[in-house]
Amino acid sequence: MLEVEDVSHTYPDGTRALDGVTLSVARGLFGLLGPNGAGKSSLMRVVATLQRPTSGRVQFDGIDVLAEPRAVRRRLGYLPQDFGVYPGVSAAELLAQMAVLKGVRDRRSAVERLLRLVNLWDARDRAVSGFSGGMRQRWGVAQALLSDPDLLVVDEPTAGLDPEERNRFHDVLFGLGERAVVILSTHIVEDVANLCRRVGVLGGGRVLADGAPGDLVAAMRGRVWAGEAAPEGAVVASSRLVEGRRVVRVIGDVPPGPGFAPAEPDLEDAYFAALRGAS
Repeated sequence: MLEVEDVSHTYPDGTRALDGVTLSVARGLFGLLGPNGAGKSSLMRVVATLQRPTSGRVQFDGIDVLAEPRAVRRRLGYLPQDFGVYPGVSAAELLAQMAVLKGVRDRRSAVERLLRLVNLWDARDRAVSGFSGGMRQRWGVAQALLSDPDLLVVDEPTAGLDPEERNRFHDVLFGLGERAVVILSTHIVEDVANLCRRVGVLGGGRVLADGAPGDLVAAMRGRVWAGEAAPEGAVVASSRLVEGRRVVRVIGDVPPGPGFAPAEPDLEDAYFAALRGAS
C-alpha cells in the first residue's frame, strides 16, 4: 500500500506544484490523470524518492519514503517522462549495467527476458542513443522492470508508442498490477479507462477526483449532453469532429439549449468535469 498524506511542494521560483495531495493506492493499477502542468510529474518524483516535498508524508508498505529512500529504491521501478542514455552503448549492454546497479544476480537471463518482453531482442546490439522515440521508450520500460519491482511508477509511458507497442505495454502493466502497486501517470484518458481499477484526477496540484472509473462515469449519468454548438457559459467537456461534423459535449443538470440530446457518459467526461469544477 502506498500512502501519500497532505503532500505539498513549492519550487524555489515560487511555483506551487503540489497542494495538499492525499492518496491511498493499493496493489493494482492506479491511473493519475491530469493536463500538462497539473503536478503529475512532481508527485511521481516525490514517490520515486527523487524529490523531497516541501511538506507531507509518503509511506510504502510501512516504510517512510522520505526518511528511508534507499529501502524503497530496492523495491522500485521508475520510468520518467524523459530520460537520457549513454551514447554508443547497446541496448543489452546498457540494460546489463542497470541490472548491476539494481543488484540483479542473473543479469544475462534478466536482460534477455526483458528485451524480448518489450520486443527489442533483435535490436539488442544497437545503441540506445540511436533508437527511435518509441524504441527508446520500450527500452525505458525494460529498465523499469529490472528486479521485479513491488512499486512501479511510470510517467507518460505510452508517449511515442505506436498502437501495437502500446497494447504490448498495456499487457505488461496489467500482468505486473496483479502483484505490485503500479502508478500510471498520463493525460491519455483511454490508457487509464482500459487498465486501471482506480483513477485520480490532478489539477493545479490538487486531487480533484478519486475513485473507480465506473463510479466516476456513473456519477455523470443524466448530466452529459451532445449537440453541435454550445451556448455561451456552457461547461464544455469536449468538442471533436465525428464523421465530418462537430460534436460538442456539455455538462449540466439540464439541456444547455435546443438541439442537445442526452449522451452516454464516459471517463473523459468525468475527467473534464473534474477539471472544470463541474463534477
